[in-house]
Formats: sequence, C-alpha cells, structure tokens
Amino acid sequence: MSVPASTADLAAPHFIGIGGAGMSGLAKILAVRGAKVSGSDAKESTVVLALKQLGAEVFVGHAAEHVPAGASCIVVSSAIRADNPELVAAQQRGLPVIHRADALAALMSGHRGLAVAGTHGKTTTTSMLAVSLTALGLDPSFAIGGDLNEPGSNAHHGTGEIFVAEADESDRSFQKYSPEVAIVLNVELDHHANYGSLEEIYESFEAFVARIVPGGTLVLDVDHAGAAELAARVARAGGREDLRIVGVGQSEAADLRILSITARGMTSEVVVLHEGKELAFTVSVPGRHYAHNAVAALAAGIALGVPADKLASALGSYQGVRRRLQLKGEARGVQVIDSYAHHPTEIAADLEAINEASGDGRVLVVFQPHLFSRTQQLGAEMGEALSRADAVVVLDIYPAREDPVPGITSALVIDAARAHGADVTPAHSLADVPDLVAGIAKEGDLVLTMGAGDVTFLGSEILARLA
Repeated sequence: MSVPASTADLAAPHFIGIGGAGMSGLAKILAVRGAKVSGSDAKESTVVLALKQLGAEVFVGHAAEHVPAGASCIVVSSAIRADNPELVAAQQRGLPVIHRADALAALMSGHRGLAVAGTHGKTTTTSMLAVSLTALGLDPSFAIGGDLNEPGSNAHHGTGEIFVAEADESDRSFQKYSPEVAIVLNVELDHHANYGSLEEIYESFEAFVARIVPGGTLVLDVDHAGAAELAARVARAGGREDLRIVGVGQSEAADLRILSITARGMTSEVVVLHEGKELAFTVSVPGRHYAHNAVAALAAGIALGVPADKLASALGSYQGVRRRLQLKGEARGVQVIDSYAHHPTEIAADLEAINEASGDGRVLVVFQPHLFSRTQQLGAEMGEALSRADAVVVLDIYPAREDPVPGITSALVIDAARAHGADVTPAHSLADVPDLVAGIAKEGDLVLTMGAGDVTFLGSEILARLA
C-alpha cells in the first residue's frame, strides 16, 4: 500500500519503471532539485539516457539488488505489479512505497497548482500551458504525460510560482492533488479495468473537483456532454460557493465562447469572445478538438491572472507534442503522421482534423487497438470511428500491462469498421505493415499511424519503404 510523500521520503527515491512518461518527469524534477535519484526500467532508452545525464543511477531490468542501500523510498505507478522483485525487496526492508501521484502532489506543494484532467486531451492542454507560460517568462514547473518535442521535455523544475500538471483519472490518482485551478475537458467511460460504470467515473471526477482549493477555479468544456453533466452535479451537490466555474466552448452558455475555428492546413485560426471583445490566435495543430484544448488552456491561465491577450499570443508558440498528430516526415509525396489516439472519441477527433487538412488526398490509417479490456468494451465504437478513413490497416491488440482475454481480438474492431463501410486490411505483424502501406499509398495521400502502443515505431519504417 502506498503512503503520502514527504520531503524526507523523496530525498533519495528509487523509481520502478523510471522510463515511463509520468515517472521520468518526476525523476527529472527531483534530480534537478538535488535528490539522489535511482531507478530501473525494462530497457535502455533516450529518456533513461537523459536521466543519467542529470545524475540519476538507472538499471536496466528489475532485480532486488537494484534498490540502493541508501534509498529513502520506492516510487511506483499503478502499472507496477505486486510481485515486482524491487517492490518486494523494498517492502521487506520497510521502505515507504509512494505512488507516483503522491510524489507529484508533494512536488506541487507550495506552488499555485494548475491540474488538467479529462478523458482526452490532457497531455496536449498541459503542454499548451507549459509552453505558453514559459514563453511569457513565467518559468512554470510542469509535469506532462508526453514529450513536447524531444525526449526529456516532459517535465521542468521552474523558478516561477505556477506548477502545471497532467492529472490522470485512470487509477483515481488525480484525487490526490489540490490545485488552485483545474481543467476538466471531458468525461467519458474508459479505463475499464478500474471503473465499472460511467457513474463511477463521475464520482471520481467529483472527488477531484472537491480537492480544488477554496476560492479556486474549475474550467469546463460545456460543449462536451460529460463535462456539462459534471458541472450540473457539482452545482447540485452545493457546498462550494467559493468555487468559480468557467465554461468554455462554442455554446452560447460558455463564459469564454469560441466564435470560429478556421482550418489553415495543419493549423487553425481561433476567435473567442472574452469580456465582450474578440480575441484571435493560432493553434499549430488542426481540428476542433485541439482548438477547444487551447481555449481551455487560455481560460485557466486567465484564472491565474495572466493577461488574456498576452496568453492568446503565447499559445501560438506551442508546436505540438510527440505522438499528437506529429508529422514524422514525407516521402514520394506521402505525409506520415503519428497519433496517440486509442479511444473512439480521440480516433474520430483526429480523423476529423486530418480529413480537413488532407485536401484532395486520401487518409490511410494504421491502427493498433490498445488493451484487451478497452477493446472488449469499445471495439465496435473504434471500428465505427475508423470508418472515417479511406483505408485502414488494423494490427493485433497491444496488451500493455494486461493479460489476454479469451475471444477478444482485433476482429471486434475490424468487423465493426467493415460494417460501417470501411476498407480494412488485417495485419498480424508490425514488420508486414511498411511494405503493405507503401503498396497502397499514392502521391498526395496522408498516412496516420494510430494507437497507444508500439505502432508509433512504424512511421520511420513506412517513410523508408516509400522512399
């Protein structure tokens, strides 16, 4: 069982799975703050190398002897299993076991916290805030679930008073934070291994909102039904007259209203109405979904006292996050873009954006379902969302931390996509995909590698085959 973190606990932390997106960011901040950081990961990576350059001692593989004699605690995420040899050894030694979220909560202590939550869009919105606030010279600390543009850019120990953090609802760990400003982009059913119903998810988000400090602000995207329902639940519950709720979106009910979103190739021009005046700015990622993320970021920054016009201008300095519609390159007149989308809503949003940006070319998708539990519950919806592409290659399920579930395969996605008229080709090996795509793609087409697993590594291989 994990325990809350203290400054003394984090003096010499040992991270199990230190190379992960969330864990590596915390390790980086602690190393910069002067902690004696150690950890282990399944394999060597650019993230691990970056941590070593900061002075962290990192082991490849998991073994009891990797836990240093001087370790002050063990930091784990929900993905670490109870039989992990390092976790077992630490428990036998009586070391405190601290969940990643408790460590992040300790790092945020003493700062003006800004937490970004929602089923989709957290990483992008957190990144938009981190980049824009940095561009304004505020030097915020931040912890993001993805890299901005190069390995190791997912976290920063700043000198400013603001700490921007991605707040993960998947394991309820976001309930450990006490932000001054919180964003909830959307609320949908996901993370089926931890939530049995949408009602449980609403209860979890309500608990998160209850942690906002007195006098704080909740920013909600009122165009999203789940976020609007959360706002209604918070109002019905009462007892938070001190909480300011700011709605953003295209609805007339929005406090910060989006008047227009105009596609400009791989960017969007957004116009919002703020205090009776129109405010225009550029978002460097296409599509309505990302425009809404940017406006939520704008509202949150305003709630912290950042001038609206300056923040809107600074948002234009955001150049994207790795795996969020990231252009990998172009060969033979074919662009290859990588997408982290793995939930039906994310798939539909990214395909909507890409279809707007693709012009007359076709959109070809290589999709890898993520998790057996998610595919079991949402495979049909994934297939329906993928039917927005001109052609789709569907890989086998990426299991991540899960064991196989009998009868649950990519066929659930494939059959649903075909039922909605999609042109689908199954592929059972990553190695087969580059030649397959190179044989289909024509000049002017756009190829989208999509999913939360190792499908991301196909982009460079596809470009090589095309060339």
